[in-house]
Amino acid sequence: MESKELTKAEEQVMQYLWNVQKGFLKDIVDQFPIPRPAYTTVSTVIRVLVKKGFIGYNTYGKINEYYPLVSKSDYFQNHVRSIIDHFFNGSAPEFASFFANEQLNLSELEEIKKLIEEKIKKIKSNK
Repeated sequence: MESKELTKAEEQVMQYLWNVQKGFLKDIVDQFPIPRPAYTTVSTVIRVLVKKGFIGYNTYGKINEYYPLVSKSDYFQNHVRSIIDHFFNGSAPEFASFFANEQLNLSELEEIKKLIEEKIKKIKSNK
């Protein structure tokens, strides 16, 4: 996957394409809240995303059907890794500590603790 960051507009188009999974320009534009952007605007963003390697397409006559080449989870994983590298000196524990201290309430912390404990148990059982 390209490691390029997406602009807000590009990320929004990708979110809508991930939602529809495969679609024509109209399907993507229809995902936007009203007032929707012009077809030409969305088309321009799609062309950039094709160039960046995030979107592929099939051509039927004169129209293209678009689909993501990068999964939402892969993009998110790389995005989070980039944040950890740039803001937390590459330290995932430092990143987690930031959220634990600044952003999360007790029930969210307990849910994360449960997920982490399940992941540790799964890793240990695979040894």
